[in-house]
Amino acid sequence: MSTVNKPLIIGVSGGSGSGKTTIAQRLIKELPDESIALLQMDSYYKKLDLPYEERKLQNFDHPLSFDTDLLVADLKKLRAFQSIEVPIYDFVDSNRTNKTRHQEPAEVIVLEGILTLYEKQLRDLMDIRVFVDTDDDIRLIRRIKRDVEERGYTLSKVFDQYLDHVRPMYQQFIEPTKRFANLIIPEGGSNDVAIDLLTSKIKYLIHQKWQVKQKRD
Repeated sequence: MSTVNKPLIIGVSGGSGSGKTTIAQRLIKELPDESIALLQMDSYYKKLDLPYEERKLQNFDHPLSFDTDLLVADLKKLRAFQSIEVPIYDFVDSNRTNKTRHQEPAEVIVLEGILTLYEKQLRDLMDIRVFVDTDDDIRLIRRIKRDVEERGYTLSKVFDQYLDHVRPMYQQFIEPTKRFANLIIPEGGSNDVAIDLLTSKIKYLIHQKWQVKQKRD
């Protein structure tokens, strides 16, 4: 299959609480006429055969926490316009469930997650690579709000996890991937100019593919 007939794959990376999900949702909102599939890297955490208390202590910000091989395989299927079964992860239980959700192929695939730009085999599948660059204090505040309200964490647990795992893993693995980005978006979903530029680029690439296809037909 030629690249003209393949969907666009947009990788959106950044630290926890940077606004990656907001960017992805804005793209879907700004491209209502396009067929879009959203994949979240968090769905591809490895299944852990450990007691609950041990699972909660795992470093979920390390690259080895993810089932990258499965994610790459699923992206390749979507790229070939084949449907996939996306794993469902339970953040309260800190483990991948045995359930999946069906995902049909689409013309645009948005993959968001903290380490989407880390693995070369993922980057090589992407047409556009985005890094959402948000100040540490803002990301921490957002993480506290999310983990306490949605995941049942205590403040002490959030702070311990941030200091032991989140911050050092961001510095070691996530922040350095900015060099692979085609576009760096400061302050996440509130950056309307950057989002407009990104959506305009996506529309241009879609139109370009359509024109080439029309000429070949």
